[in-house]
Amino acid sequence: MGKKVLVLGEVRDGSLRNVSFEAIAAAKTIADDGEVVGVLIGDAVKSLGQELIQYGADRVVVVEDEKLKQYTSDGFSQAVMAVIDQEKPEGIVFGHTALGKDLSPKIASKLGVGLISDAVALEVVDGEVVFTRPIYSGKAFEKKVVKNGLIFATVRPNNITPLEKDESRSGDIISLSVEIKDLRTIIKEVVRKTAEGVDLSEAKVIVAGGRGVKSSEGFEPLKELAKVLGGAVGASRGACDADYCDYSLQIGQTGKVVTPDLYIACGISGAIQHLAGMSNSKVIVAINKDPEANIFKVADYGIVGDLFEVVPMLTEEFKKLKVASS
Repeated sequence: MGKKVLVLGEVRDGSLRNVSFEAIAAAKTIADDGEVVGVLIGDAVKSLGQELIQYGADRVVVVEDEKLKQYTSDGFSQAVMAVIDQEKPEGIVFGHTALGKDLSPKIASKLGVGLISDAVALEVVDGEVVFTRPIYSGKAFEKKVVKNGLIFATVRPNNITPLEKDESRSGDIISLSVEIKDLRTIIKEVVRKTAEGVDLSEAKVIVAGGRGVKSSEGFEPLKELAKVLGGAVGASRGACDADYCDYSLQIGQTGKVVTPDLYIACGISGAIQHLAGMSNSKVIVAINKDPEANIFKVADYGIVGDLFEVVPMLTEEFKKLKVASS
């Protein structure tokens, strides 16, 4: 028998994040021909409901309030709990993002249920939904099953393929009135330190620099390569500690965990803390002057050389390929 599964659509700068569509695909597996209900929370977000439906949601519930314009765990948890009380789902899926990692444990605690966090895959085996998630900083994987009660999970961005967008799909988009009160936190202003462009956690291509870039100016060739490839720029903790770039770009155990289709590591030695954040990338290219660098042990392709010579050469070659294919 099919289940009703709620999916939180995550909005950033007026647009839905791609992980929202990946979460819908995961919810479809859990629902097993049941109903997938999208949830939108914020201020003036109802117009995004149709896009959730086009990616597989059957209908959408919207909670709008000026107090929800910026994320706070108090405000969003009140809105989500109101939707849960109305819909009484058998499953809930969030993206494993900064928002999802903060909000999901709070909701799970209020509901008194378990939480499977950071799932990278799921499948149905003998009628049960089996989730796969990394443990020990990505060095091993475990499989988890919810035996009783509500299934609650967060899914890591860039790991579950979204359903094909179908603009012919239609469904109800309804508003739910919720009194948002007693907020302990009020966001006055959001200051973004990250550069404009592709979101690092959802980027399909990442060009990352380590101590080998030598300075903040050393990131310029990496930025140019990332721009040509339509990707994002990241960094190791070493580069951040050396003040070559902002910590918002840090990838690793104490930074962001990423799984792009292509990861180009430039001047990164490959410390275990960094590998924990990127070793599950689909294709890894390492550029380093030291042929014994640890990064080569996880790389699919390695280039032993000076990144300041190699990166500009790669950039020019990719530019030629883009011109040839256009």
